[in-house]
Amino acid sequence: MPNKLENERSPYLLQHKDNPVSWYPWGEAAFEKAKSEDKPIFLSIGYSTCHWCHVMAHESFEDSEVARLLDDYVCIKVDREERPDIDAVYMAVCQALTGSGGWPLTIFMTPEQKPFFAGTYFPKENRYGRQGLMDLLRQVTLLWKLEREKLLESSEKITAVLKQYHSAASGEADRAILKKAYQQLLQTFDPVWGGFGGAPKFPTPHNLLFLMRMYKAEKMPEALQMVEVTLKHMANGGIFDQIGGGFSRYSTDGRWLVPHFEKMLYDNALLILAYLEAFQLTKNPFYADIAKRTADYILEELTDPEGGFYCGQDADSDGVEGKYYLFTPDEVARAVGKEDGAEFCRLYNVTERGNFEGKSIPNRIGQTGAGWNADDPRIKCLYEFRKARVRLHLDNKILLSWNGWTMTALTRAGLVLNDSRYTEAAVKAQEFISAKMASAGSRLFLRYCDGEAAHAGQLDDYAVYTLALLELYRASFEAGYLKEAVFRAKQMMDLFEDKEDGGYYLTAHDAEALISRPKETYDGAIPSGNAAAELVLEELASLTGETPFREAADRQHRFMAGQAVEYPAAHCFALMAMAKSLNPHKELIATGSGIPKELLTYLREHPAQDLSILFKSAENERGLAEIAPFTASYPASEDPMWYLCENGTCHAPQTDFNQLNLS
Repeated sequence: MPNKLENERSPYLLQHKDNPVSWYPWGEAAFEKAKSEDKPIFLSIGYSTCHWCHVMAHESFEDSEVARLLDDYVCIKVDREERPDIDAVYMAVCQALTGSGGWPLTIFMTPEQKPFFAGTYFPKENRYGRQGLMDLLRQVTLLWKLEREKLLESSEKITAVLKQYHSAASGEADRAILKKAYQQLLQTFDPVWGGFGGAPKFPTPHNLLFLMRMYKAEKMPEALQMVEVTLKHMANGGIFDQIGGGFSRYSTDGRWLVPHFEKMLYDNALLILAYLEAFQLTKNPFYADIAKRTADYILEELTDPEGGFYCGQDADSDGVEGKYYLFTPDEVARAVGKEDGAEFCRLYNVTERGNFEGKSIPNRIGQTGAGWNADDPRIKCLYEFRKARVRLHLDNKILLSWNGWTMTALTRAGLVLNDSRYTEAAVKAQEFISAKMASAGSRLFLRYCDGEAAHAGQLDDYAVYTLALLELYRASFEAGYLKEAVFRAKQMMDLFEDKEDGGYYLTAHDAEALISRPKETYDGAIPSGNAAAELVLEELASLTGETPFREAADRQHRFMAGQAVEYPAAHCFALMAMAKSLNPHKELIATGSGIPKELLTYLREHPAQDLSILFKSAENERGLAEIAPFTASYPASEDPMWYLCENGTCHAPQTDFNQLNLS
């Protein structure tokens, strides 16, 4: 019989609707049941493409013996992608109690939502020194009956600590903190294979973007070298899908060979940005090709017909991790023929012995010379051969913040690669969000799935979507994008800013009250919402010239400097926003009857993060003056006219773009 998850939209919750466990979604019904029946709560948090979530589900949540033990609890399932606020609160508990975290996240708590025990994956039974779930459930049930006061005392202490978890310290944004982050990244950098730290290795593209900014601003060739070593080895490894494009979430080994095979939208979006910027800096077409293949993967595999972008694809097919991606020499020969198959196997390290559980993950590690081009018909044959296998589970939720990162990446790809397909996909996504993920009162929703928009937008949704609008403006100079960016940034400030201690809360002031109000500042797999907000405010301060944005940006710089002071390498995206305020900066006003081609060419060829650009024409001058009042004094003109200012000084107007000193 289905449990209380059968009417949910989340793919993760629906994966558990037929479990013998009597799951509830997060909500008052579950908490009232726990109170009325005097039961503790068993909270399980995960996501639909999580391999270990699947393992724990198959071992325990599909097992009737475990389900009987869970009858002593009220059981709640949460999709961490739909409710990042709940996940943030209880992940902080897990990290505080155990020193680490991850998914599946397992929490035992009171009916008042106060936790007293936390962990991640538990096998069904005790195994290799790891406590089993059945043993744990029996222990907690006994403690709840016989020593409840100790559990309640523990839950009160944990909750009290959680409420004091976020430091209110502020600091000063200066170059010292940027250089400290650089040194920390240098200390953990793997000079042989790239990346930072040992296995498992995550791509962390925001770290690479920060290093490229340091290279450009501080003339540090070692910074670019770290980036190039990492980008090349990742692109040659098994973490990059050599046949279908796109990157897996992380590598289980140090040389990027064996990935954890799930593919996530946000990783691929951020990696597109890193490869595009490396291409602009080095002019190496290899980086452009990887960016293109990754963008093509998103368009092919993760794009909804209505315009949004799906969350990701599972690591498992037929219940086996990685099975979809693996090849034997015989399978390659069947797909492309014996002769071409032998060549592919030589170029991509596909052997009879294999490199993963008896089969091979195609890779280019140690290879010299070029591999097959992505447009090669033989690659397409392999791709079609693979598609005939049991398909990967697709998480078809559309998350606003992840879509924001993807819109930013595709907009930039459209400009840098001069390919309108990517720009059109980003524009369509923005139109989809405006139509489907904004309420009648113009508040944003966090997710859309199967025709339903749900859950109040959180900080990341407003901040990252605003960054995407600014990227669309930068590529098109359509004033409507800039106008909405201003509107969303003001909403962000009104809904999320902590007026007393600084920074931005994850949830709005009128959101559901949890046992604490999270305020995330460090970068994980994705830059933090506070870092994205910092960049939004700095960009708009430069573009609009408006004092409230400048003051808000400066407040956020001080707040994030205080958060980052001990380990700034964990705050690289915030440091990029700080660097914009610290480094020399230029403002360019262009006027004319149409966007000059030389301006778009310049932006295509240069990562011009130190340049703010506004375009004024007779058609948009009134609207632009509402957004950036200082532009009213610039006369609209038929022929191009350029007004360049830098570091508080304005130069004489120019009619020749080539006379501008933009570098």
